[in-house]
Amino acid sequence: MRKYFGTDGIRGEANRELTVELALKLGYALGHTLKEKYPEKKRIRVIMGSDTRRSGYMLRSALTAGLNSMGINIDFVGVIPTPGVAYLTQKSSAKAGIMISASHNPAKDNGIKIFWEDGHKLPDEVELELEKLMDNVEEITKDPIAGDEVGKFTYAEDEYYLYRDHIISTVSGDFSGMKIILDAANGSAYRVAKEVFLALGAEIVIINDAPNGKNINVRCGSTHPEILSKVVMGYEADLGLAYDGDADRLIAVDKNGNIVDGDKIIAVLALGMKERNELANNQVVTTVMSNMGFENYLSNKGIELIRANVGDRYVLEKMKELKINIGGEQSGHIILTDFGTTGDGVLTSVKLVEAIRDSKKSLDELVNEIKDWPQLLINVKVSNEKKNLWNKNENIVKFIEEKEEEMKGLGRVLVRTSGTEPIVRVMVEGKEMELVDRIAKEIAVVVEKELI
Repeated sequence: MRKYFGTDGIRGEANRELTVELALKLGYALGHTLKEKYPEKKRIRVIMGSDTRRSGYMLRSALTAGLNSMGINIDFVGVIPTPGVAYLTQKSSAKAGIMISASHNPAKDNGIKIFWEDGHKLPDEVELELEKLMDNVEEITKDPIAGDEVGKFTYAEDEYYLYRDHIISTVSGDFSGMKIILDAANGSAYRVAKEVFLALGAEIVIINDAPNGKNINVRCGSTHPEILSKVVMGYEADLGLAYDGDADRLIAVDKNGNIVDGDKIIAVLALGMKERNELANNQVVTTVMSNMGFENYLSNKGIELIRANVGDRYVLEKMKELKINIGGEQSGHIILTDFGTTGDGVLTSVKLVEAIRDSKKSLDELVNEIKDWPQLLINVKVSNEKKNLWNKNENIVKFIEEKEEEMKGLGRVLVRTSGTEPIVRVMVEGKEMELVDRIAKEIAVVVEKELI
């Protein structure tokens, strides 16, 4: 069991769970680890970026203090999507990348994600080692380096343009004649999404692009695409594109205002890749949350769906293992390994628009054949201490087994904990909504009763 790291870095309410002290300890631990990993390097450099949360400045200062005190140099690239940090880390001589963001979480939360020099997130064993060092900072800091040898902090915000230009370069041709609405979620995409689509010749309207440190993800972006739906229809646009706070996710809206989730975006991209003979092994990777109707659609198109555990790191692990070049989550976290090392909402959005343009069809026409089975997800709020105990509770486990037997041949039950929030997720999927609704609510009641 990891103490600080979840499925996507360290995350929690800033200044309460994710404290300055914790960030400082992580800076010490990461600095020590990098020095041990690269003993021949006199000066080690890391890339650091953040989203638009007010608490990012506080955590940046604490991380900087820890890393600089260990002799590590920092290039701070400013407000940038998480995949931008991964890309710049991979393409430069930096030995690690750090992103300060809590992604789609509320503004009061924050998080810290770390990438290795290859642009991939840390493996579990490295996170476990960092946790041990964080609990033993007195030992690793007992022999501090001299004051004139500490690392330095450099503003390197111009490196942002390298990432922006990379996204533009992935598209063949332009998007002239297309009208697109962008929802930047008052987060990391507020600048790059607009610049990319303008450079590609699209007619755009951008909303929620005025971050103030507290409005990130507030009734906007990929977690709240309802306003985007209305704007798309009001402007009679071809489609809408919604990002989350750190722009590593994408949810789309078709011209009729219908929401198009990550599964359906993967389907559109994968089908286009298959037609161009670019789909590796004619397979895609998604998670256990993906709808069975989506799986049936892909199968009918000659594409096999491989399921991984929830979390982009597990999707990527399965992609690397099976040499598959597209994968992602229903939430819109989509990985295209031909162009990047992690989920990238802006990259996914330009590739989606490219696929729509090339198909000469509208988005609603492209996803019309995908018939989802009814699915209900209920989030049961519990304490962080209790959320991982559901599968150790005999009453909960026995009740779920009974409901799985009742659903046999008619659907499936999936219960899991959130890696980033104090929530137990109860998901039921089946052919009939009435059955799905009843089973999901019955399980949620039992989980809540036993854990609260």
